[in-house]
Amino acid sequence: MAERPVAVLAMEPRLTEGLFGPAELARLRELCDVPDAEPLARFDEPRAAALLERAEVLVTGWGCPPLDSDALAAAPALRAVVHAAGTVKNHVTRACFERGIRISSAAAANAVPVAEYTVAAILLAGKRVFRLQQRYRAVRAFRLWGEEVPDPSNYRKVVGVVGASRVGRLVLELLGPFDFLLLLCDPTLDPAEARGLGAEPVELDELLRRSDIVTLHAPALPETHYLLDARRLALLRDGAVLVNTARGSLVDPTALDRELVAGRIDAVLDVTEPEVLPPDSPLYELPNVFLTPHVAGSLGSERARLVELALDEIARFVRGEPLQHEVRLEDWDRIA
Repeated sequence: MAERPVAVLAMEPRLTEGLFGPAELARLRELCDVPDAEPLARFDEPRAAALLERAEVLVTGWGCPPLDSDALAAAPALRAVVHAAGTVKNHVTRACFERGIRISSAAAANAVPVAEYTVAAILLAGKRVFRLQQRYRAVRAFRLWGEEVPDPSNYRKVVGVVGASRVGRLVLELLGPFDFLLLLCDPTLDPAEARGLGAEPVELDELLRRSDIVTLHAPALPETHYLLDARRLALLRDGAVLVNTARGSLVDPTALDRELVAGRIDAVLDVTEPEVLPPDSPLYELPNVFLTPHVAGSLGSERARLVELALDEIARFVRGEPLQHEVRLEDWDRIA
């Protein structure tokens, strides 16, 4: 591009405080004209009209308002939306693609801590660490710990990965050095591609029957809503572990509660349906459930990875190069 484009930030300050620090803003200013470094939280606030009118690049983050037809009408020069976070489905609309606006997401960067959390959860759950920690705290004495819980081991366990998403692929890669048998279910892949990821391709029902640990990495789509319903959860072997760092809507919550309250399976849940669970949910207290409040994604210093990717994308846009992490309309119906 002949001149530096005008960049405007749009995100919820409470959710993104410190995301763009002095060093990040300095690099953004090297690439773009930044008339106001304070992000827009709403497109109807007093500053918005003047900023949107000039905006050529919209740098977005968590809590960005929807880019509907009204917002786009107020931004006639807008050419790119670069999201310094994961999914763009909360703010990007089809109207953006109809306008020919380029869309980029830092989902690949956000996948890294999610995959790291998942692999840690798989290894700890396989050793029954979550159950044993609670049991040790309760008895405060010696026990034959291998007899206190079902098979506290990871050796030659079967791990079933549902979904070859960015996170799913990275989980498979990180699990490669361990002594696991890896299964993969993803109807969008052919068997050769699945094997190339180091996993045996199987149908979902077979994966659930054979796996010691099942980890979910499918996108939240109409066809994946309650993907694990009562029938499919019943396919899990006794003592199996379900790990969900994807979306709570992938699992029927009533059926899941029933299985967990019965103690038949264990679960590591970073996401739930609903989110947040009601205060009287049994999942808060069950010894076979390790529950965290949607923290697998980028937090703290991990957020710097998101901004670095976004700034790299802006640099490519400024130089007129292809975006490495572009979101395209043809992929819309199968991405998270």
